[in-house]
Amino acid sequence: MITLTTNINSVKKFAVKREAFIYYIFLAVLVFFAILLHDTAFLSLDNFMNIVRQTAPITIMAVGLTFALAVGHIDLSIGSVVALSALVGAMLLQTTGIPIAVAGALLTGVAVGLINGVLIERLQVSSLLITLGTMGVVTGIARQISGLESVPIINSDFTAFFGAGDIFGIPSLFIWTIGIAAIAYIAMKKLAFGRHLLAVGGSPKAALAMGIKVTRIRLYALVISSAAAALAGLLYAGRLHGARYTLGEADLLTVIAAVAIGGTSLFGGRACIIGAILGSWLMGMINNGLILSGFSTNEQMIARGVILIIAVAIGVKELKNG
Repeated sequence: MITLTTNINSVKKFAVKREAFIYYIFLAVLVFFAILLHDTAFLSLDNFMNIVRQTAPITIMAVGLTFALAVGHIDLSIGSVVALSALVGAMLLQTTGIPIAVAGALLTGVAVGLINGVLIERLQVSSLLITLGTMGVVTGIARQISGLESVPIINSDFTAFFGAGDIFGIPSLFIWTIGIAAIAYIAMKKLAFGRHLLAVGGSPKAALAMGIKVTRIRLYALVISSAAAALAGLLYAGRLHGARYTLGEADLLTVIAAVAIGGTSLFGGRACIIGAILGSWLMGMINNGLILSGFSTNEQMIARGVILIIAVAIGVKELKNG
């Protein structure tokens, strides 16, 4: 009886937390489109798996950005990293094997994350400004090395593993999503590293007094964010059978909206990996529902913007109340 009462109290406490907001809005949007699109295949398993596949790169980026936001940094360069990493991987794949191509793409993301972190910490400049600058630089490099041309990928093993195939009957993109989500959840919730991230984001001075290496933790967070974007680039390249300099350029707003509405604070100190995943799926479900309803791309962009405004408004309100 005591255990049951404790569990009920725990559920009640969670129900009023900011992290629970994503569950409410996810369910509300699901019910809304289920009623609106009752005569379509919206509620079919195939459609939901299609949403997961299409949003897999967004989900990976959202999970990575959660680490950066946890320490109070924002990474605006992730969209450009997606394009450059995909191009590097596709180009290397033309002359080398899959391991080297994948390593080159991921190292590209790691390098950008390191540059972001070093510049931010050394210059003591806002991450918003630094990553805005690196976004422009990385975008320019992607355009330069590609000559504004697509780089095709004909390696069937690569495309099957990174997006277009199934593994034991399960879409590879779904496996990537669940795998990265599990690793990120363990790192954030079960390891000291996750606690250090939140401590640094909550109060850098207090974290420093506790013996936490604040600069190093912030650097790691930005590297993780950028590396996740690089992996997203590989997933895009695998699903689309090629890479192009425009990959990821329209994803930044969607990723930020997914993370913010998922319960991660835009100001540091609070992170929710599961919320980021649900947030990305929510954005995908909204896009899918709007498409099935006949809405245009412009109207989908408006919907994403409204969602981001709502998420930021909630975050700012909580910051003032806190």
